[in-house]
Order: sequence, then C-alpha cells, then structure tokens
Amino acid sequence: MFEIGNSLREARLRQALDFPQIEQATKIRSKYLRALEEEQFEVLPAQTYVKGFLRSYAEYLGLDGQLYVDEFNSRYVRGEVEEEAPLAPRGGGASWGGRQSPMATSAVLVVLGIVGVAAALVIVAWRFGAEPTPNVPLPGNALTPPPAKKQAAPVARLVASAAPGKNALLAVYRGSRIGKPIYEGTLEGGQARLFTGGKLWVYVFAPANLRLKLNGRSVAVPGRGTGGQRWLLVTPSGVTVAPNPS
Repeated sequence: MFEIGNSLREARLRQALDFPQIEQATKIRSKYLRALEEEQFEVLPAQTYVKGFLRSYAEYLGLDGQLYVDEFNSRYVRGEVEEEAPLAPRGGGASWGGRQSPMATSAVLVVLGIVGVAAALVIVAWRFGAEPTPNVPLPGNALTPPPAKKQAAPVARLVASAAPGKNALLAVYRGSRIGKPIYEGTLEGGQARLFTGGKLWVYVFAPANLRLKLNGRSVAVPGRGTGGQRWLLVTPSGVTVAPNPS
C-alpha cells in the first residue's frame, strides 16, 4: 500500500509542474487534480472519473497509471455493482452501494404497476378483435448501423533503464521536444523509469549505457555503438534516430 495523493504531489513537484499547465495538457480540471493529490475522491462525481483521471494524471507524470487504479480499487471499491455509484464524502454520508430509500422503492413499485396494467390492456385488445398490423417495409435508412466508435489513439509505453554498472543521462519530452521535459536526470545502473505518450522525444548522452522496452518488448537503441549523444523519436510502432533540431 502507498499514499496515492502524496506520491502524485511529489512527482509533480519534482518536475516543477503547476496545475494550470497539467490541466491544459490532460484536459482535467485543476480542482480535480488537487482533489486527487489530497485524496478527496468525493469531489469527483463517480468512481469511473476517479479511475480515469488517476490513470491519466499518473501517466502524464511518468508514473504507472494502472498501479494507481489498482491501489484505488483495493482501498475504495467493494464490488462490481458499485462501479458507477457516486463517491461518499469522508467521515459520514451514504456509503457506496447503500440501500435505496423507501420513497424510491415505492416509486419503482408504482412504475411496475403501470407497466403491468398497460401490458394487460394490450393483450385484451389483441385477443378480442384487434386488427392485425400490416407488414410495412421499413425505410432504407432504418437498418443503417450506428456509427463505429472512435478508437483511442495508440500510446507508446517506454521503459528506459541503465545497463548494470552504468549510468545513462537523458531528457524526455512528450509530444514535442520544444518546452519543458517531463523527465531530466541520470538513470543509475539497473534503475528504470516508465514514460507514456503518443510520441516521445528522448535525448540520451550515453546511448551505449541505455536499455529500452517499448510496449513490453525489448528494443535496441538505434546506433547505440556509434558516437555519443543523440535524439531518439519514440512512437507506438518503434524507436528511431531523430535529426537534431535546426
């Protein structure tokens, strides 16, 4: 078990990021980002939002988003039927998956009674002389299938590590190599970090000391044995040497 909020806050402060900057990049409102760091999950409307925001925020900070979702599930989620229940505030209030009020139960019974009466009237009308409904062909567009859901853009999950007994100094940028890197530092022998994004730019100072895994597969550092520092372009499909910016 680890502190969800504290670890997110430490990762943000370590990279000198502020909430407006993260809101612009992740499209998550600052008040929700602050609520995640303070573990005030009741501020968000439902558990689904908490999990989605946790994953996006953690991965933006270069952390393992699934790890944070799993930790939230283990501490706050008590069953699949409660998946979409609203979050209960700390220190009181209704808990997730609580019973419905008597008024709500009565309303359900009234609705069921109305549906039953309507169904009985339809059966009586059909049995006692209702004219059969003629078969009318449907318009041509009636069978048009619904539009296909837009698939999420593929994401590169890059694990960078230093070879045993070696150090690898690198800077990692998400989306564009213009601006502030999401990570800048030295990986010591055996140390590894996870970075995610549709496109990552990596500037490495010792390519021979760097080891990479892309979406679970080990990949060779392009041109690792020739020359010194270089730019690498990482996409979901592979890792290539990128030209130096003009």
